[in-house]
Amino acid sequence: MTTPDRRPRPRLIVWLGVLGPGLIAANAGNDAGGIATYASAGAQFAYRTLFLMVLVTVGLVVVQEMSTRLGAYTGEGLMSLIREQFPLRWAAFAIVALVVANVGLVVSEFAGIGAALELLGVTRYIAVPVAALVIWAVVVLGSYRYAERVFLLLSVVFVAYPVAALLGHPDWGKAGAQTAWPHFVGGHDFLFLAVALIGTTITPYMQLYAAAAVADRGIGPEDYPAERVDAVAGAIFADVVSWFIIVATAAAIGGRGPLSSAKQAAEALKPVAGAGAEALFGIGLLGASALAAAVVPLATAYAVAEAVGAERSTSRRFSEAPLFVGLFTALVFVGALIAIAPGNLITLLINMQVINGVVAPVILVFILLLANRRAVLGDAVNGSRFNIVATVSVLAVAVLAFVVVVQTVGGWVGLL
Repeated sequence: MTTPDRRPRPRLIVWLGVLGPGLIAANAGNDAGGIATYASAGAQFAYRTLFLMVLVTVGLVVVQEMSTRLGAYTGEGLMSLIREQFPLRWAAFAIVALVVANVGLVVSEFAGIGAALELLGVTRYIAVPVAALVIWAVVVLGSYRYAERVFLLLSVVFVAYPVAALLGHPDWGKAGAQTAWPHFVGGHDFLFLAVALIGTTITPYMQLYAAAAVADRGIGPEDYPAERVDAVAGAIFADVVSWFIIVATAAAIGGRGPLSSAKQAAEALKPVAGAGAEALFGIGLLGASALAAAVVPLATAYAVAEAVGAERSTSRRFSEAPLFVGLFTALVFVGALIAIAPGNLITLLINMQVINGVVAPVILVFILLLANRRAVLGDAVNGSRFNIVATVSVLAVAVLAFVVVVQTVGGWVGLL
C-alpha cells in the first residue's frame, strides 16, 4: 500500500496561497477618493508631495502588520477586540466615528465607478446600478474565498497607473529628488492635502477589513509568517501605485491647481500623454472603485457586527447573519442610489479623505494599544524597535489631523 505524499509544500506556494487580506485591504485604499486625492496632489503641487508617500508607506506597513497580526493570533476582528478590551463608551465612540467616515466613502466609490465607465462611453445611470448588483451578488451569494478571488483580480488593474505615468514622460530626476527629500509648501492647502493623503492611504476601514478578513479566512499563528508577507508587500505595492498616480498627473497637469473631478484627471492626460493614458487611467479608476465599493461596506458591516457581538461572515446567509448581510446590502444600494444623483462629487471625495485622516488616529491608537497587550497577543506583542516606529507613526497622523482641525475651525470663526 502506498503512503500519501506528506512532503511540505514549497514556501512560495504557501505564500501565494495566503496572499489576499493584506493586498486587498491596501489596494482598496487606492479607491475613487484616493485617486482623486493623489491626482489633485500632482495637479496642484506637481512632485512636491511625493516625499510624503515615503513616510505614509512606513506608517501603512506598520499599521497593516499590526492589524493582520491581531486577526491571526486572536481569530477576531478589531471591533470585537476593542469591545472586549476597552470600556463600552470607547468602543461606541470608535464605531460611530468609523460609520460616519464610511458612509460618504461608499457613495464616492460608486461615483468613481460611474465616472470611469463614462470615460469608456457608458452612462452612469446604467453602470452604477449594474455594478451595485454585481458587487452585492459576489459578496452575498458567494463564499469569502470566492469574493477574495474577485477582489484579487480587481487588484491587477492597478498596473495601469505606472504605464500611464510612463506615457506622460515625467521628469524622473525631479520626481526622485522630491521623493527622497522633503519639499514643504507653506499654507493651509498643502497641509490639508497632506492629511488627505494620509487619510486615503492609512484608512480605518482598511485596517478593520484586514483583521476581519484574516479571521474570516481562518489564518492562525502558524500561518502568520506568510500573512505578514502579504500585509507588508500589499502596503508597499499599493503606495507604489499611489506614487505613480501623483507622478502621472504631475507630469501632465502639474501646477494647474486642484482638480474638479477624477474624470478631469483622466481627460487631462490625453493631450499630453495620449488617448492610451486616458483610457488606462479610466480602467484603473474602474477597478479601484469596484474593489473599494465592495470592501468599504464589507468592512463597515464587519465592524458593526463585531461591536454588538453578532454573527458576521461572507459565508453566512441572511437568516444566519441578518445584521451583517443586511447592513452590507443597505450600504451598497443606498450608496449607489446617491451616487447617480446629479452633481459633482469631487468635494465629497477629498473631504471624506480628510475626515478619514481625522478618524484614523482614533482607530490607530486602539490598534497600537491592542498590539502591546500580552493578554491579547501573548509573546506576539510589538517588539521595542517596532513599537517606536509604530508610536511615531500614530503620533504623526494624530498631530497632522489636529493641526488641520484647528486651522479649519479657525477659518470658520475668522481667526485664521
